[in-house]
Amino acid sequence: MTNLFDMTGKVAIVTGGGTHLGTAFTESMAELGAQVYIASRRAELCEQTAEELRSRNLKVNALTCDVTDEKSVNALVDQVMRSEGRLDVFVANAGGSATTAHAPDGNVDEFRWTLEKNLTSTFICAQAAGRVMIPQQSGSIITLGSIASRLASDPRIYNEQFKRSGAPYMAAKAGVLVLTKALAAEYSPHGVRVNCICPGQIPNDLTNKEQVEKFRTMNAFHRTGLAEDIKGACALLASDAGKWITGTDILVDGGWSIW
Repeated sequence: MTNLFDMTGKVAIVTGGGTHLGTAFTESMAELGAQVYIASRRAELCEQTAEELRSRNLKVNALTCDVTDEKSVNALVDQVMRSEGRLDVFVANAGGSATTAHAPDGNVDEFRWTLEKNLTSTFICAQAAGRVMIPQQSGSIITLGSIASRLASDPRIYNEQFKRSGAPYMAAKAGVLVLTKALAAEYSPHGVRVNCICPGQIPNDLTNKEQVEKFRTMNAFHRTGLAEDIKGACALLASDAGKWITGTDILVDGGWSIW
């Protein structure tokens, strides 16, 4: 079993790898021995995170990338290939939501932006990764869904900080889930796996304390989700331990979705 999870000699990219869940994905693979490249538009933040992880003797480098820009993503993959000669894992983690109004009053441009940031960017990343993984006849692409890929939000549990329409984000994340299955069907004949991790509510430092408490009470385990809770799912799908898994999604939600 130790050998199945060993990622020594493997090369990975994590978009949005400088913060929160992205850092957890990065740690998961680096702690298993992989060389991990983290990338986002905020180069300084990525470099700061990389330095912190390197201080723990983990192999992490920082690069700059805009996941909504096809040329930028292709350049990211090309740079890693020039440095390492291979790419084993691509975690398409970067995303976000700009919608601030309820659906009837929402800005259509914000809806388009949310799709671009989450769904279109995932396709761009998976396409760029596939171009190098398919000739290798190996690789693992991990997309980032959400419990919102499957469920609508109950507005009764959200405070004013979260009183906004989730429809654009949910539509985007549902699209990511089906896109994952479609890409898995296309890539599997070439030995490339494509899977989706769907986190539940994992608050960050900016989340209102009152809201964190509501999230805690909605989970079956009655505790707050932590970024580190995502590491196990990443380790499974990125390593050879998950070599017979493709086209699926793993819910990491503390039991949020069981009722």
